[in-house]
Amino acid sequence: MCSFLLIFIFMQAELKERITYMWIADEWKDYEVIDCSRGEKLERWGDFFLVRPDPQVIWDTPRTNKSWNQPNGHYHRSKKGGGEWEFFNLPQQWQIHYKNLTFNLKPFSFKHTGLFPEQAVNWDWFSRKIKGAGHPVKVLNLFAYTGGATLAAAAAGAQVTHVDASKGMVTWAKENASSSGLGDTPVRWLVDDCVKFVEREHRRGNTYDAIIMDPPSYGRGPKGEIWKIEDMIHPLIKLCTQILSKDAIFFLINSYTTGLAPAVLTYMLSTELKAWGGTVDSQEIGLPVSSNKLVLPCGASGRWEKC
Repeated sequence: MCSFLLIFIFMQAELKERITYMWIADEWKDYEVIDCSRGEKLERWGDFFLVRPDPQVIWDTPRTNKSWNQPNGHYHRSKKGGGEWEFFNLPQQWQIHYKNLTFNLKPFSFKHTGLFPEQAVNWDWFSRKIKGAGHPVKVLNLFAYTGGATLAAAAAGAQVTHVDASKGMVTWAKENASSSGLGDTPVRWLVDDCVKFVEREHRRGNTYDAIIMDPPSYGRGPKGEIWKIEDMIHPLIKLCTQILSKDAIFFLINSYTTGLAPAVLTYMLSTELKAWGGTVDSQEIGLPVSSNKLVLPCGASGRWEKC
């Protein structure tokens, strides 16, 4: 497996052409992928070791690290769908840190812990954009989950509107903000359907200097609204351009859906943000594997930025 994926993207005339490589979240201290084999990955989350399934891990390599056999938690995938956790001396909740941010973790259904560590590479990117903007930056974070991107943007000095359809996830995000010393920062915490919220913001005439979205492949809003990414992502991007300020500095889309390759993200962003100029760069994101120096692919991200 190659550590870097080289892709060539042809932009429209108004946009610049770029050669792109995989973005790698390699600045973690409290988290690491130790090894991956036979459909699973061995991870260290602070002082605790978890084994979780990963659909990208289709290879069969020797499991030599002893923590494979002595994890603190193991999520077992069921052949009928779903799965369940098996715990070995794992607390109900614990914390890890990324630079100046603190996250409260707890394993819950669908193998998750409340954090996607690969997103740190995007947090670092847009934090630099916010700090270098030279003016106050209003950020809209859609499908904001437990607030990793919200916290990173707020810590960089942005005013953030955090929107997620799950009340529990928004409460969790607030807890992360408090643990990170960001409880008093200018963040609006909203439980809402993301599409309907953007439609209302357009009617109100509100605009944002940056938009982040991390949509699920499939989901439901607080009133049962159905979200299917293949059908709804492009219309949502188009809708979001109606609330993007003329001085916008970035637009970030994350995708864990295999059908949305980096080139697809590039096409959607470059088409809908043509009037803003700038550049679009899309590629896979990944996490380094400490035992063999390879990189585990973890989805894709598309970035538009103002030059």
